[in-house]
Amino acid sequence: MKVPGRSRFWMWLPFLQLLVSSEQPEGMAGPAGERPRGRAAAVPQGRPWVLDGCRRLSGLLRQKAAVLNKLEDAIRAVERDASLSDQEKMFRVHTLEIFQKELNESENSVFQAVHGLQRALQGDYRDVANVRESSRQRLEALREAAIKEETEYVELLAAEKHQVEALKNMQHRNKSLSMLDEILEDVRRAADRLELEIEEHAFDDNKAVKGVNFEAVLRVEEEEEADSQQNLSRREVEEDLGLSMLIDSQNNQYILTRPRDATIPRADHHLIKDIVSIVMLSLPCGWLCTTIGLPTMFGYIICGVLLGPSGLNSIKSIVQVETLGEFGVFFTLFLVGLEFSPEKLRKVWKISLQGPCYMTLLMVAFGLVWGHLLQIRPTQSVFISTCLSLSSTPLVSKFLVGSSRSDKEGDIDYGALLLGMLVTQDVQLGLFIAILPTLIQAGAGAHASVAMEALRLLALVGQVVFSLAAVLLVCLLVRTYLVGPYCRKLHAESKGNKEILVLGISAFTFLMLTVTELLDVSMELGCFLAGALVSSQGHAVAEEVVSYVEPVRDFLAIVFFASIGLHVFPTFVLYELTVLLVLTLAVVVMKFVLAALVLSLLLPKTSQYVKWIVAAGLAQVSEFALVLASRARRARVISREVYLLILSVTTLSLLLAPLLWRAAVARCAPRPERRSSL
Repeated sequence: MKVPGRSRFWMWLPFLQLLVSSEQPEGMAGPAGERPRGRAAAVPQGRPWVLDGCRRLSGLLRQKAAVLNKLEDAIRAVERDASLSDQEKMFRVHTLEIFQKELNESENSVFQAVHGLQRALQGDYRDVANVRESSRQRLEALREAAIKEETEYVELLAAEKHQVEALKNMQHRNKSLSMLDEILEDVRRAADRLELEIEEHAFDDNKAVKGVNFEAVLRVEEEEEADSQQNLSRREVEEDLGLSMLIDSQNNQYILTRPRDATIPRADHHLIKDIVSIVMLSLPCGWLCTTIGLPTMFGYIICGVLLGPSGLNSIKSIVQVETLGEFGVFFTLFLVGLEFSPEKLRKVWKISLQGPCYMTLLMVAFGLVWGHLLQIRPTQSVFISTCLSLSSTPLVSKFLVGSSRSDKEGDIDYGALLLGMLVTQDVQLGLFIAILPTLIQAGAGAHASVAMEALRLLALVGQVVFSLAAVLLVCLLVRTYLVGPYCRKLHAESKGNKEILVLGISAFTFLMLTVTELLDVSMELGCFLAGALVSSQGHAVAEEVVSYVEPVRDFLAIVFFASIGLHVFPTFVLYELTVLLVLTLAVVVMKFVLAALVLSLLLPKTSQYVKWIVAAGLAQVSEFALVLASRARRARVISREVYLLILSVTTLSLLLAPLLWRAAVARCAPRPERRSSL
């Protein structure tokens, strides 16, 4: 058997002998004349110490080689022993192999430590980058050692399991089994096979994947779980499937998503507590806002503020709550699509396409001018301006749901115009997400040729146009061949069984959502198109669907607006209240003025009053600016300070939006439309 430690020891021996006498750090060495005499006498005493250590290390390596040879002989003897069962052979061989690995890993750890000491002595302690690199290499070595130790521990558990199997087989051979024991033994074997079939070796399969990093994490148990596990053995604690929390070195928190044993059902009690807290607190907050004449949406946002990181900090599953809130956006846009009339859109499709494009170009132009004056990088200026040019589709949809507007000949429906412009902005959002990597490269200084960048942008624009054309084709096919028979079938099956109608409509919405996502268009647009396709089947169908889907939308919308409140930080707003108010008012006023200016050039003279209502609906900043800002923050396109400013301005603009909308409708809308819109 080959012993890897022998050749490596003789390779390191010269270094070990000179370690004390000749490899001294630069800062500790000095002129010989400046040293005390006692110091000169101490140097030769270090050499016998090093030689004695080398002799001991050499003896340990020879002893290790002898033990490895004996282990090899023991493994061959076990394999030749015919009196042992297969399970017992597997257990003994597995145990001996684990001991072999332990000896080899211990030897590797010794030489890794010596190599780290050599690297530290050869480096410059005054160079921070060198010290940091040495620390990183030691950290990587520790992580790899921890992974190997974890693997060895898992193998020990497997060996212990094989031992138990061998003992059971010996007991079964020594006594006759009853019929019940035989049935239970068959069930046990079937359960073992099932566990092996469904078990995913995610750790072993992914630890060698490119891009995977080993990190140290903390496992935090709940107090009641920790108390209940005090009297359990270590094996029982490790096999427990409790939903403990993991925290990495970057303070990211993780909750179990898939247990090792998938046969036992589990529930995420963190998420359950979070949803219960949001629903219970949303009720009094909504009542309070209704009492003082504010939209209930304010109460839900306040609920998120109180429960979020800036308040009680009781929400543990923030990502899960935000994900559930996204379904509120989906169903809100579906109901907006139900009230959407393609006939009305035909009157305003040109304005709906041109208006948002002009507004975005003007916002970017103003952003570049102000960025040049304030000495902000062009990439940051373009990003911030584009984020601020977007408006909140779910919020405006909430304003428009249930509002009735007149159909006078020659008048333009401001609801249809708003929805058309918001759909165009959703398309712009998808385009901007596609262009974001280019901004990241530009911000990082990776400049390609101008021609290549122009071709890349043209390719992205062509991709978006192709995706929109494909979505339009899918909608035409669905409306012609699918949606009519599908709605009639749902209506026939839902008599006396209304959950079939809710399930069928939800499935159709998610189908359109998936189609638009696969075609690289926003999922929100797919939900809107699903509602528009259902509304094409007639007013009666739309009314029936609204009556059953609206309660689902209302509940999920509560979670969505509460998730917005989780990102509101009152302390930061109070610290910078003056600056944030000025910035928010400047953004709202600028968007309002630009929208009114663009619409005044595009709208006919008979519908000029519509521009004020539409401008009020577009004057806030979309909540998707938070998503874009978080991506840009991670990619270092924008700084932490700019991210917090975008976060605060977006939130404050959303809070001001209902007031501006009510003021615009009360002043500019015709009298029959005011009550329903308010």
